Amino acid sequence: MSSNNGSIKIVSGNANRPLAEAIGAYLQTSLTKAVVRRFADMEIFVEIQENVRGKDVFILQSTSFPTNDHLMELLIITDALRRSSARRITAVLPYFGYARQDRRSSGRTPISAKLVSNLITHAGADRVLTVDLHAGQIQGFFDIPTDNLFAAPVMVADIKSRFDLSNLTVVSPDVGGVVRARALAKRIDAQLAIVDKRRERPGESEVMNVIGDVEGKRCILVDDIIDSGGTLVNAADALLARGATEVHAYITHGVLSGGAVSRVTASNLKELVITDSIQPTEAVRVARNIRVVSIASLLAEAIGRTAHEESVSSLFD
Repeated sequence: MSSNNGSIKIVSGNANRPLAEAIGAYLQTSLTKAVVRRFADMEIFVEIQENVRGKDVFILQSTSFPTNDHLMELLIITDALRRSSARRITAVLPYFGYARQDRRSSGRTPISAKLVSNLITHAGADRVLTVDLHAGQIQGFFDIPTDNLFAAPVMVADIKSRFDLSNLTVVSPDVGGVVRARALAKRIDAQLAIVDKRRERPGESEVMNVIGDVEGKRCILVDDIIDSGGTLVNAADALLARGATEVHAYITHGVLSGGAVSRVTASNLKELVITDSIQPTEAVRVARNIRVVSIASLLAEAIGRTAHEESVSSLFD
């Protein structure tokens, strides 16, 4: 990507500054000087310290833990830029928090993903750029253009550089992730299997059924989010019990809350590969079987193409 002519500005919140800096380096542009800090009572204060009038501004901010703090940072940065006469404001959310609340799970519950999309729109964002939305229909929650990028090209490149593709089976850890797993399997010309998780009766433990042949295969579990890690660890055990030789996992968003890192390191997973859509914690960085791959170049390409009014979808052809 050639250097921009100064019309692109990248502003980073506090959620994932290393990723923002890597994107800036790829685009050969420095991050816009800005202060994003807290008052004593934890109110957020933002000051943009460069002229952004008439500029194409991209805000880099995952709404990861602490989710509400990072979401408020995004909204206040957006408001500051709008009041500073930025020409166009694009909210770049490598990880979109609240995405799992994309429908009513029972009576009298919210659709928080829609609420958050309204907040971002009304704060003044003109576009949204995100990666591997938990549910693709969330794009329709926004009344502004929304690009949902896929980490698959980064994962495919990593898989091709590390594995013998002739003996791989891509596995969805649940029925809901079949479309994502099938797309990856097609890219590397691998077989597909599914772990079907069910509870026969209340109070009984879940039974993991494997749909597809995994005996003697090296399996790759694929999903968008790993949070507690329980489903993934149990799926790995089920695959090994069915004769898989080893199990790896490629997950876009490493939420890894609570004791998830310990659960993964103590599990039978050979390796968990996550992206840096969420800034890795120290526990993740030192974990023996967790590795991080960067999506900085993917996001930088998408930002550059958006700024120059070029196709973003062609990145995934």
